[in-house]
Amino acid sequence: EPNSFIGMEETTNRLLQAVKQKEKIGIFGDYDVDGACSAALFYRVLTFLGCSVDIHIPDRFSEGYGPNIEALHRLRDNNATLVLTLDCGITAHETLEVVHDEGLDIIVIDHHLAGPALPKALAIVNPNRLDDQSGFGYLCASGVCFITCVSLIRALRQSGHTDLPDLLSVLDLVGIATLCDVVPVKNLNRAFIRQGLKVMRHRQNTGLAALADVAGLDKAVGEYECSFVLGPRINAAGRMGKSDIGVKLLIEQEHEKSVSLAIHLDELNKQRRAIEQEITEDAIKQAEVQLRQNPDLLALVIANTNYNEGVLGIVAGRLKEIY
Repeated sequence: EPNSFIGMEETTNRLLQAVKQKEKIGIFGDYDVDGACSAALFYRVLTFLGCSVDIHIPDRFSEGYGPNIEALHRLRDNNATLVLTLDCGITAHETLEVVHDEGLDIIVIDHHLAGPALPKALAIVNPNRLDDQSGFGYLCASGVCFITCVSLIRALRQSGHTDLPDLLSVLDLVGIATLCDVVPVKNLNRAFIRQGLKVMRHRQNTGLAALADVAGLDKAVGEYECSFVLGPRINAAGRMGKSDIGVKLLIEQEHEKSVSLAIHLDELNKQRRAIEQEITEDAIKQAEVQLRQNPDLLALVIANTNYNEGVLGIVAGRLKEIY
């Protein structure tokens, strides 16, 4: 029941108004698979409903994570009258306060842990708000976005709308995001993955189909392929400083363009692998030196100003396994 989420009613009402008035809606996403899928999900649903949608995915290196004032101003100056922050925003107190006080309508849809104080926004849907009792804290952001879309479609149907998008057809996005965000595979998440993989096998999403082809997948896509073949390629965009290519691929309807975006992502992923390999080798050398000097070290601290921070999480994981 969508309304078991705190903030869902206000969110649905504001989205309903936006659809009825064909407002321009800004989306501020995140640069990983879950963020890209969340943005693509809303893009598909809202454009189908006749809204124009402007997506901004931040650059990991120049902007960092989460909403920033310049980007929100750019969406506003581009005529967005409502901005959704997806898979981010729950900790963006200063930024959201500024734009909220300037009169921009912001809705935060997130799943990251919230503190006791919530940012200033028109509405906040996040099962990990401390006051949310829905029990859906295990969802990834795309799962929360999907439920928000269910709530919107229901409200549109009740208010007499007849031409509505088929939400089942975007479950491939929710499935891949759920797998790649490594949230618990239980209850609703299990259903999202099962149904999402079914939808993916029909290859309706032109971009995902092109990515599977470019990655050389000639059989049905399953959990492994999402997590280790498709996911890393969508992620490569954000890791290598080309953060919007992943979401561009997921919303592309044209075959030729999809293939060229998929090839670009495949290339970025190859670069990511090479850089990661290089950094891993350098980090191991540093670790060995430190351990030779002091075999009883409780923690390894490894740094280099030339490291690409987009892959540091992966390298840290490797080192954790080794040591």
